[in-house]
Amino acid sequence: QVQLVESGGGLVQAGGSLRLSCAASGRTFSSYAMGWFRQAPGKEREFVASISRSGGSTYYVDSVKGRFTISRDNAKNTVYLQMNSLKPEDTAVYYCNTAGYWGKGTLVTVSS
Repeated sequence: QVQLVESGGGLVQAGGSLRLSCAASGRTFSSYAMGWFRQAPGKEREFVASISRSGGSTYYVDSVKGRFTISRDNAKNTVYLQMNSLKPEDTAVYYCNTAGYWGKGTLVTVSS
């Protein structure tokens, strides 16, 4: 069993920044790749970014490349998503994922 708890969402103006965190417990955190997904109102959940077990490899959806950065701290069992230059279209509930487990999400709202 894996528990994932996201935090750091909120309301921000376009062009602003937020840092999301996902704290994991229940398994050896460093054994698994981690990912962030998001679901905007009325849309399907989509992949945003992922990071390998060691943190050496990262992947991003094209729409966030150059603006978002995923990172992890295996000593703290936490994965982060630094989001800069936010746009209204980034508004969504952001979810943390690993090994088939999901957190409950954190809401990010970007106002124009």
